Amino acid sequence: MRNPVGGHVPVAGGLARIGLGYAQELKAEAVQVFVANPRGWATPPGNPAQDEAFRSGCAESGVSAWVHAPYLINFGSHTEATAERSVESMRHSLRRGREIGARGVVVHTGSATGGRAREVALAQARELMLPLLDELTRDDDPFLLLEPTAGQGASLCSRVADLGPYFEVLESHPMLGVCLDTCHVHAAGDDLAAPDGARGALDLLARTVGTGRLKLIHANDSQEPAGARRDRHANIGAGHIGVEPFAELMRHPETEGVPLIIETPGGPEGHAADVALLKSLRD
Repeated sequence: MRNPVGGHVPVAGGLARIGLGYAQELKAEAVQVFVANPRGWATPPGNPAQDEAFRSGCAESGVSAWVHAPYLINFGSHTEATAERSVESMRHSLRRGREIGARGVVVHTGSATGGRAREVALAQARELMLPLLDELTRDDDPFLLLEPTAGQGASLCSRVADLGPYFEVLESHPMLGVCLDTCHVHAAGDDLAAPDGARGALDLLARTVGTGRLKLIHANDSQEPAGARRDRHANIGAGHIGVEPFAELMRHPETEGVPLIIETPGGPEGHAADVALLKSLRD
């Protein structure tokens, strides 16, 4: 399938029991889950029975699975405890991703805290992240996917071009990929709503990190205009990006086979409507 479409699904109460049921409501062809509290440092072991049911359920229905790592992770932090916990949390997410059959684990690219220079924070990210990438040696290990943020604060990576220095310090590791959030990129200043804006952003991505590095798209419209540097998701077509750029994304060679995951407002009905709209643009 050219672009499987799905959404981030809740899993409280059971990875398979709740997550797969919600995915069926959405008619999802891809799902994203948390494997830990997204706003905490806990590293729960998971439930082997639910893991197996989730993995086999996804396989039987042809649904690809993806993990989003906790939001607290920041490899550019000047706080030693945060840096150490970021490594522990990321290692946990990657391990749990493998255990549930996920193809990639998404992590936000972080920020340079404490007034330190961006180059210093990136050097620390290299020191902390390269060992994690080198541990991904099994055939069923997931990719580590960098997700640029909307540009708040001293962001290490928000616009597409910012991925260049990040990939450079991580030596363009073969297990490194990109998750492009349309809301983040647009709000950061890459105007997807401009004429050929989506095509231009994807052309730039290929020139910056190489072809084939884009593994996942977070398909979210933006409540804020381009360059606002505020992360506020909107339903597809209800924000400043609009509908056509999503169709443009799905026509670009870089997105061939790349799933689109929605993280939009609203409950099951709103999410199902967004999934159906993206499918209609694709088909």
